[in-house]
Amino acid sequence: MSTATDSTTNGSATNGSATSGSAPTAGTSATAAATATVRLPTVLRPQAGGATTVEIAGATVGEIITNLVAAYPGLESSLLDDDGNVRKFVNLYVDDEDVRFAEGLDTVVAAGDEVAILPAVAGG
Repeated sequence: MSTATDSTTNGSATNGSATSGSAPTAGTSATAAATATVRLPTVLRPQAGGATTVEIAGATVGEIITNLVAAYPGLESSLLDDDGNVRKFVNLYVDDEDVRFAEGLDTVVAAGDEVAILPAVAGG
């Protein structure tokens, strides 16, 4: 497992299974959900079996995050707060566009889009 594609082997179980029973999809049919590539930062990779990218289905960024956490439960505490909302320091992008300036978690994800997760870093 030496390439990024190979490192998604753990994520390949999500190609269909994340939307067909193991993860909630909030009223979205499996046919409406696109499969996107989710790019994980180094700090989150251990919780996803070391994968740099994973393929996750969902029609919106919110569904992608829900399905990602369902597929990789270890990511939940890093991405979501106690109320189930995305943590304030987690920045989400769809094809390099910050979803805060689009529709937030309701931003539509098309097949082949890349969703990047970037936790904010503070320092001095």
